[in-house]
Amino acid sequence: MAKRKHISVITGISGRLGHLLARRLHRSEGETVIGIDRRSFARKPVDVEHFRIDIRRKAAEDVFRTRRVDVIYHLGVMHDPRQDAGEHHSWNILGTKQILEFARRYDVPKVIILSTGDVYGPQSDNPAYIAEDAPLLGAQRFAGMRDLIAVDMFAQSYFWKNPEIETVVLRPAHILGAVRNAVSNYLRMPTVPVLLGFDPMVQVLHEEDAVSALIAAAKPGIRGVFNVVGPEALPLRKLVQIAQRPSIEVPHLLLPGIAKRLFQLRIADFPAAELDYIRYSATLDGSRLRQVAKWRHAFGVEDAVAAAQGRGVYDGGIAGQTATGA
Repeated sequence: MAKRKHISVITGISGRLGHLLARRLHRSEGETVIGIDRRSFARKPVDVEHFRIDIRRKAAEDVFRTRRVDVIYHLGVMHDPRQDAGEHHSWNILGTKQILEFARRYDVPKVIILSTGDVYGPQSDNPAYIAEDAPLLGAQRFAGMRDLIAVDMFAQSYFWKNPEIETVVLRPAHILGAVRNAVSNYLRMPTVPVLLGFDPMVQVLHEEDAVSALIAAAKPGIRGVFNVVGPEALPLRKLVQIAQRPSIEVPHLLLPGIAKRLFQLRIADFPAAELDYIRYSATLDGSRLRQVAKWRHAFGVEDAVAAAQGRGVYDGGIAGQTATGA
C-alpha cells in the first residue's frame, strides 16, 4: 500500500512567506500543500490547491472536513496600519479562533502560528536579549499591536487547553525580503531617517530563514513559544549602510510629525508609532529554538538586506496585505 502523503494547510498562502513556504514544502519536502487565502495566488504550482475563501467563513471548514490534515501553518495574520480597525480585529481574532477550532474539531495534530517579535515592544529598559517568557508590551505605545498580541496570547491559551495538539508560536525578528513590512519598507526609502543621538541594536531575519524555521517547528514533539533570530544584532546605522542608502539625522522630537505626514501622503508605509524601533533596542534570545529544533539560520545580514533591496537571486513573490507573513 502506498504511503499517504503528508498534508499541510497554509493560511495566507498568497503572501510572500506563504508562497515561499508552499514552494519549499511542495518541491523539497514532497508534501501535499493546500492554501486558504481570499486573495488570488499568482504563479500557483499546478498541483497546489488554493481555496480563495475567507478563513472566517463556514466554507473554510470543508478543507478540513474532507481531508486528514497533518499540520496547519497559520500565516494569515494581518498587520496593516492602513486597514480599518474593525476589519483588522475581526480578521486576526476571529480568523485565528476559527482556524484553531478546525484543528481541534478535525484532530489536526500540529498547528504553527506565525506571530512576531514586535509583541515585546521596543523599550528603553529592555534586557540585552528578550526571552520567550518576557511580558508582551508592544501595544503600550503602538495600539496597532493589540490584535497581534491578542492572537499570540490566544494561541498560548489554546496550547494549554488542547495539549493533544502540538501548538507552536513563532516570534521572528524583523523579516527582510520581498515582504511588505515596516523594516523592509524602511530600508527601501530613498533617504533613510535616523534619530539624532540614537543607534539601537537591530536583528534581521532573511525571509528564507523564516520559512526554514516554520518547517523546523513542524517536527514531531516540538511545541510552545519560540523566538526566531538570524545573524547577530548590529547597530541600526550599520544596517542602513549595508543597504547602501543615504541617511538623514532627525531630532526625535521632530520625526514623529514628519513620519505622520509621510504616512498620510503614502510616501512612507509605516506609521509614526513604529518609530520606537529606530530609537530603542528589542533584541531577542533565540537560543530555545536552536536547542529544541536544532535550527540555524543560513543567511547573513548582507543577504537579508540584499533580499529587501531586490538584489538577491529569487524567483519573485506575491505582494499582499502587510502582515507578519505577507
